Amino acid sequence: MTYASDQQQGGAALSATSQRMLALREQVFAEWENAMRATVGQAAGLRHLVLIDTLPVFYDNIAESLTPGYSRQSGGDGSTVAAEHGGERARVTSYDHAALIDEYQIFRRTILGVLHGAGVSLDHDERLAIDTTIDAGIKEAVNAFSVVHHGLRERFTAALTHDLRGPLQVTSVALDIILMSDDLVRIRAAAAKARASVRRMDGMVGELLDSMAFHGGQTLQLDLSRIDIRELVREVQLEAIGQHGLDLRLTPDTEAKPIYGWWDRKALWRALDNMITNASKYGDPCTPITIKIDAVHERLLLSVHNQGAPIPPGEQECIFQMYRRAEAARQGVKGGWGIGLPYVRAVAESHGGSVGIDSSNERGTTFVIDIPLDGRLFRDAPTLA
Repeated sequence: MTYASDQQQGGAALSATSQRMLALREQVFAEWENAMRATVGQAAGLRHLVLIDTLPVFYDNIAESLTPGYSRQSGGDGSTVAAEHGGERARVTSYDHAALIDEYQIFRRTILGVLHGAGVSLDHDERLAIDTTIDAGIKEAVNAFSVVHHGLRERFTAALTHDLRGPLQVTSVALDIILMSDDLVRIRAAAAKARASVRRMDGMVGELLDSMAFHGGQTLQLDLSRIDIRELVREVQLEAIGQHGLDLRLTPDTEAKPIYGWWDRKALWRALDNMITNASKYGDPCTPITIKIDAVHERLLLSVHNQGAPIPPGEQECIFQMYRRAEAARQGVKGGWGIGLPYVRAVAESHGGSVGIDSSNERGTTFVIDIPLDGRLFRDAPTLA
């Protein structure tokens, strides 16, 4: 049986080399996956099904092309499988061009290594067919990757422009009031609104710059100080309630206990604000959003919970990636520029921790930042971005 894109089910018409290559498929992919996770950082945390992607079809197409006289002259002949692979890498992973090219080069080395180890001797034409197919596959995958990334960046830019327009309009109206009014109370109120909107835009731009740096392989530049996370949480809660009228509650144990640690206050403030914004945008508006903090084994657990439709398992990784948003955001009216949760991950990982998701119809959705109490020990920790 083959998985080739021409739906040929049997191997009787294939050469002995082609059949041996098909028989070694699982060994090739097992060794390739191990090599990828060990050497390509962007692949280390991918689920098996995401990492494998369309490559089994591509592999079997190569195997067919090794048979003299077969209708497939090369593994990529008449097939878009490599292009689809490149497009998927752009949409659902944090790959860059270098990672995509490395992936195919490791694939080539693994195929040749396994065939050699199994005593399969390739003649000149068979080796040329493998090399030609993989080289062409790299070109097609990279081209598709670039096209998809360009489209994602255009969508991202449009969404960012839309989100900035709101606070810009508020600022503009407030400034008009200041210019036209003689009422000092009204002028002060307008000035406060303008200042809040400017700060909001500054925060959005700051998150963008930090997230772009983080996803370019840099950790955030943290300004660590000793703070009580409970006080920070209360500040964020009061501002969210005052500005947006949210039903935002702290769990009883969160209200009761101070938890001190060494963190970047501004970064954690913005990360928590982003989690609350996400919960208000996608949660059930008739139920409260809750914040919980715990300290366990020298670590901080900071979580935000909302009821509402769960995040599908297939989207739980992509929502943390730059330029991508979950399908509900792309198709619905609940817009946004998609930088908030990637920024949350950047903050968590730059503190030496992580951010996780628990989501189901029964339990609702909870985002959990899990970081050390003393961020000074891990400020230079490597990340997978």
